Amino acid sequence: MAVKNGDKVKVQYKGYFDDGEVFDSTEQHGGEPLEFTVGEHQVIPGFENAVLGKELNEEFEIRLEPKDAYGDVNPEAFQTIKRQELPPDLEPEAGMMLQVQQQHEDHTHTINVMITKVEGDDVTLDFNHPMAGKTLNFKMTVESIE
Repeated sequence: MAVKNGDKVKVQYKGYFDDGEVFDSTEQHGGEPLEFTVGEHQVIPGFENAVLGKELNEEFEIRLEPKDAYGDVNPEAFQTIKRQELPPDLEPEAGMMLQVQQQHEDHTHTINVMITKVEGDDVTLDFNHPMAGKTLNFKMTVESIE
């Protein structure tokens, strides 16, 4: 039985960069497989598309370019703010991650942003996903298909 749209699948995976550095895996999450419904966009597009047509217990590897993962780095997602807009007890440094709340119509959404530059009173924030612009590799096994 091959995986098709609408199937609920469980997969074991290891995600790694081209240099072999592991950035995520089911092992890091207690060994529990990742469960998602194919076609409902619960995971990145390339990951979801990779399981289509795969069989139960099939092991395979994929390589995702940024467009099939978290997208390219968007230059418009950088914003410079004044240091005084940050909490007074925070000493901003490049590479530091912050959580920012964004208000949408009916809810507040928290996202992670990275400080990319601190220059005098100016602090530049990167609102891109931390994995934007990165090529990702995955070793995957389909554990169940419902």
